[in-house]
Order: sequence, then structure tokens, then C-alpha cells
Amino acid sequence: MRWNLRLKAAERGIWKSTEMRRLLAEHGLEISAGKMSALWTTTPTSVRLDDLDVFCAVLDCTPAELLLHEPQQVKTRRDELKRAANADIAPTGSPVVPRLGRNRSLPPA
Repeated sequence: MRWNLRLKAAERGIWKSTEMRRLLAEHGLEISAGKMSALWTTTPTSVRLDDLDVFCAVLDCTPAELLLHEPQQVKTRRDELKRAANADIAPTGSPVVPRLGRNRSLPPA
């Protein structure tokens, strides 16, 4: 999924997160400046349905316009996991190498 908040806001003439935050507050959703900044610049891992409803009311859009489905990302992730399972390695492709602690001595023999 891709969070499409900035584009939908720009289509409505909202160019700053502070302006969006003010409009959300007028519709009954108080968001901290930090959370608004995160919503404005990154894709959130979760959004409350009540909050999503207010975003849609402010931007006059549907949830499908704010949350864009990206099937190619799902396929890529699935293919990577299959390759990792077949190669018996971590999904990132790099083997796990243990690191020793801060110059600790070896245990007694």
C-alpha cells in the first residue's frame, strides 16, 4: 500500500501539513504536530478507521484514493521469500554473521 495524502491534499489546494492539521481539527480530529508530520511525509503502518474517515471528509475523497494498492510490491516480496527459502538464506540475501562483543576475552579453557 502507498499513502497518497500529499497528492490528494495538493489536489484540494492544501500545501502545508499545518494547514491540513487545522482542517482536521475543524472536523474534530486533533493530531499532534509530530504525528501530522509523520503522516505528511511517510506511509503510516496503521491508520484508525475513524481517522481515515475524517481525512476523507476533509479531502473529499474515498479511502481507495488515499491508500493505493501496489500489487507489484507484493509480488516482489513473495518472490524474494521464495528465493530465500530455496537458497536457505535470510530474505535480505546476506548471511547472518555473529559479531563478538566489545573486545572481550575468550572464556577459560
